[in-house]
Amino acid sequence: MRLPHPLYRLYERRLMAGLPREAVPRHVGVMMDGNRRWARSAGAPLATGWRRGADHISEFLQWSEEVGVEVVTLWMLSTDNLKRDPDEVADLLHIIQEAVRELARARRWRLTAVGDLRLLPEEVAATLREAESATAGVGGLRVNVAVGYGGRHEIADAVRALLREHAEAGTPLEDLAEELTVEHIARHLYTQGQPDPDLVIRTSGEQRIGGFLLWQSVHSEFYFCDAYWPDFRRVDFLRALRSYAARERRLGR
Repeated sequence: MRLPHPLYRLYERRLMAGLPREAVPRHVGVMMDGNRRWARSAGAPLATGWRRGADHISEFLQWSEEVGVEVVTLWMLSTDNLKRDPDEVADLLHIIQEAVRELARARRWRLTAVGDLRLLPEEVAATLREAESATAGVGGLRVNVAVGYGGRHEIADAVRALLREHAEAGTPLEDLAEELTVEHIARHLYTQGQPDPDLVIRTSGEQRIGGFLLWQSVHSEFYFCDAYWPDFRRVDFLRALRSYAARERRLGR
């Protein structure tokens, strides 16, 4: 339930004031879940929920900039989502295309496509590549757009890329097996060269990761919020950051 407007703003300011700058996560991953359920609860077509969720992205990125987050990864479409009804998938892909174009036109964030573009219609893949190219020189917040993304799929892709690289170099398989390290695989992930996510947020009340950043999130902190993505508020984000800041991160040690 929303607080009355003046109290709502006051509460936000208190949360911001109590957030230690040094405790802000560098990389935040977001599982933008609940768009379909939001639409159903409103008695609206599913596409209405997706559009409302897509319209909410810029606002979330602004919140992230305000607190000093450096990287945001948005999970917009999973490999499992691609197995849904073809008409539903087509509608969702169209909305994602428009959302990505809008983000690119803003020229405010550096966009990176994260996922297997081979799984997508060529028109959608082209939109993602164009957005990435158009914003390559933009400074500030880096935004990973995860479309056609699955954690297991990413790891399999990384291993395939690693094997191809060594095959082209003529490395014997036995030698590769002896030399293979975690770092070798990490260098072939979709997010190569980026910091791993410090905080992963999932909206809609679901408390599972569903394969999101499966490799990278080994030491991440997780925050599960009951609000559907279209209803996710700045105060919900600040609560997630407050929770993260209060935790003692052991990083496996």
